[in-house]
Amino acid sequence: MKLEGKKVLVTGADGFIGSHLIEELLRRRANVRAFCYYNSFNSYGWLDTLPQGILKQIEVVTGDIRDAGSVRNAVKDMEIVFHLAALIAIPYSYYSPESYVETNIKGTLNVLQAAKDFNVQKILITSTSEVYGTAKYVPITEEHPKQGQSPYSATKIGADSVAESFFKSFNSPVSIVRPFNTYGPRQSARAVIPTIITQLLAGKTEIKLGSLHPTRDLLFVKDTVNGFLAIAESDLTIGHEINIATDYEIAIGDVAQKLIDQINPKAKIYTDEARLRPERSEVERLWGSNKKITNLTGWSVETSLDEGLKKTIAWFSEPSNLSGYKTDVYNI
Repeated sequence: MKLEGKKVLVTGADGFIGSHLIEELLRRRANVRAFCYYNSFNSYGWLDTLPQGILKQIEVVTGDIRDAGSVRNAVKDMEIVFHLAALIAIPYSYYSPESYVETNIKGTLNVLQAAKDFNVQKILITSTSEVYGTAKYVPITEEHPKQGQSPYSATKIGADSVAESFFKSFNSPVSIVRPFNTYGPRQSARAVIPTIITQLLAGKTEIKLGSLHPTRDLLFVKDTVNGFLAIAESDLTIGHEINIATDYEIAIGDVAQKLIDQINPKAKIYTDEARLRPERSEVERLWGSNKKITNLTGWSVETSLDEGLKKTIAWFSEPSNLSGYKTDVYNI
């Protein structure tokens, strides 16, 4: 399935990955509708930072993913749906689990129901590597057991199961896309890499972090987006759960040191108790297999970790970008 000329909806288009996906869809000449979270400021999130020439090519609609009516209005007349809208911050899910159920599970149900009713040709549901929990074996394949180690991951497991049920019950053309730990320009302050970079660029020499020993499979945002598009274009991916991963792991402490070495070698890492997850909730190890996506689509990693970190530092180093981040606040 070629994307050129297709009517494509992206939910969560105002967010980190969503805004990058929008840009690439436009490069591929898709007709793009962006579903953004309604707010009284009329803000389109990261889409507002795109050049006006790009923004004018997008049909922006606002609403709430939890509201079936606004979702139906967004999905109507679309041929492909990329569903990215979600609550994703793990620490906040400890405080507000009901919001995660409403947004991540009910929101996904709303998208699936509307897509079924309007005969959408392909539906990509965004999952997360957090559904696997601490690795029982590595690299983690799509057959790995699911473990709800946080309210966030539990709701994403639920959303994935609803998506699977629509494929099996109604033959909905669903693919479950499971990115591992995506990073890059525009990532929110609640994530570890922006947390480190923004503290360093703000001149801090005591960098506050949570656990340093857990490992993650870090994926530059452009590779994540290319994975989404490869899955959308392939006729072989319907009905599948598919990892997007680098097939490589690195400890958070080692990532922090890489960033310190590049920005301010004099800085030191300090553990902030407030940033630690509950012991049984911490995901100790994530290392994803990318064999399935490679076999089905030919996708491969294009950006090394060192190159991706360099590009991310460069983006945050722009004063206009850094000014949007509150480096003195722990963003849960």
